[in-house]
Amino acid sequence: MKFTTKQLAQTGLLLALCIASQFLKNLSVYITGPIVNAIIIIAVLSVGLFSGIIISIIAPVTAFLITASPIIAAIPAIMPVIMIGNCILAIFVWLFDSKIRFKLSLPVGMIIGSVVKSVFMAVIIINVLFSMFGGALNDKQLAMGRTTFSTVQLITALIGGALAYLIWIPLKKYLKNENK
Repeated sequence: MKFTTKQLAQTGLLLALCIASQFLKNLSVYITGPIVNAIIIIAVLSVGLFSGIIISIIAPVTAFLITASPIIAAIPAIMPVIMIGNCILAIFVWLFDSKIRFKLSLPVGMIIGSVVKSVFMAVIIINVLFSMFGGALNDKQLAMGRTTFSTVQLITALIGGALAYLIWIPLKKYLKNENK
């Protein structure tokens, strides 16, 4: 797979937007989460799957460095699960945009990707990691973690998908005209 200088620059710009949005995490995860998910989706659609995967892997690390999560600090194994969850979203968007084509396939891919991402994260983090390492957390952290890594992930991914779709409609036309 060839990754051009232009694609690297576009990925870097999208990653910079992602990192900038993570400084808003203290305001609300319902602001930052959708922005990060939208950026992952826009990266896949405008640059390619590899770009979305790169951002999917780097975003959780930068989020932790910017606003350290006590839950992830106590159970570092959560970090790769978040990365994989983000990659799941990116892969479903890519599949439904480029391989499984039908009317409204992209929104369907975003919805399925959001659901699979949140289910994967909930099962692995809540049922496996919290069972194995939950003693490192107090009851309040466990309750917050259960909500954060299930319901909140689903809601923010769905909002991010809707936001990305609204951005993608005019962006796709612009990119099509630019490449003529």
